[in-house]
Amino acid sequence: MSLSNRTETDKVTGAAVCNEPEIDWKALRADFPILSRKMNGHPLTYLDNAATTQKPQVVIDAIKEYFETYNANIHRGAYKLSEQATYAYEEAHRKTAQFIHAPGIENIIFTRNCTEAINLVAYSYGRSQLKTGDHILLSQMEHHSNLVPWQLLAEEKNLILDFLPILPDGNLDLAQLPHLLSGRTKLVSVTHASNVLGSINPVREIIRQAHNAGAVVLLDGAQSVPHFPVDVQDLDCDFMAFSGHKMLAPTGSGALYGKQELLEKMPPFLAGGDMISDVTFQRSTWHNLPWKFEAGTPAIAEGIGFGAAIDYLNRIGMENIWRHEQHLTEYAMKQLTEWPDVKIYGPKGNRTGVISFAIDDIHPHDIATFLDQYGVAIRAGHHCAQPLMKLLKVVATARASFYFYNSNEDIDRFIDALDKTRKFFKK
Repeated sequence: MSLSNRTETDKVTGAAVCNEPEIDWKALRADFPILSRKMNGHPLTYLDNAATTQKPQVVIDAIKEYFETYNANIHRGAYKLSEQATYAYEEAHRKTAQFIHAPGIENIIFTRNCTEAINLVAYSYGRSQLKTGDHILLSQMEHHSNLVPWQLLAEEKNLILDFLPILPDGNLDLAQLPHLLSGRTKLVSVTHASNVLGSINPVREIIRQAHNAGAVVLLDGAQSVPHFPVDVQDLDCDFMAFSGHKMLAPTGSGALYGKQELLEKMPPFLAGGDMISDVTFQRSTWHNLPWKFEAGTPAIAEGIGFGAAIDYLNRIGMENIWRHEQHLTEYAMKQLTEWPDVKIYGPKGNRTGVISFAIDDIHPHDIATFLDQYGVAIRAGHHCAQPLMKLLKVVATARASFYFYNSNEDIDRFIDALDKTRKFFKK
């Protein structure tokens, strides 16, 4: 792909972006076999990318090649197949580290998903480092995965949970942050970008203030890492969790980034084979990072697929992906806001390609079901954010979410099907 030399700085991410990228976005759709499917006689219009993304042929081929040509367990065999598998799996860690600008492979722990990565921090760091009376600060827009683990930990260790509130426009009320932080605040865990509101949170400032208060910061990057450039060292977060399956990789793939000094002092999350250095009948010592936290046979094929997904994203360029998704979001928002009976949740700007909405007197599940008849796949429900739904005073919303393989034509089919839905229920 050829890109223009003209660049500008993105106001949200601070990344340099190509002003005129010469990328044929429609041609990229051919890399995704599933996007050629017909659903109910209509072209598949897949707009549920916040839940999981589709997989390009190169990722499918990488997994197939592993099983067909060098399937073996890693770190255990003194034979060629095992060496090949070990190299590919460890190389995927290196690619992941480079993708988010982590110092090295020692900082990257592979997990099954973002949820497991957050649970790892809650279980290992939280149980070993927090004590009775300590505060954990979350936000009111968190996914259940960044709420329930801390609730369990707080109940177990008698901790206090506080919540940074959201403003009516869907942004965090950052003015409340200094009042919520104190010397007893030991951990701040917030989403980088909301899976409901699309809000991109000012995490750099949150991290700065949290560190000044002596707190460690975890970022839920499930909706950020797949969509725009992320540099964990520049942000200075202590932990970041994200899912591979939301960025073209197979399900069952995710990662936790952690600063090495924190990971070194944390006890293992799981115990068993491969995470040990030496074992006697009385005691054991642990393997080097990151293997200390990857007990047993890992998801080798999924990890290799994760690496192939990162290669694919790098070839396109995350700056270009971000720019294209911003275009799609603006294109969709412009049309949705023309209808007075449609309510959109979240900020008007500074947002990802996640649009949660409601239509007067039509249940979100009915909207999703009706759209499915036209081949349009969106999400409907509470999006694993029930406390946020209660704040919004709704039981559910409909949600369309975009990725770089979506097009203006996808948006047009979505809008057309939505208009048919509105007219049908108004009868």
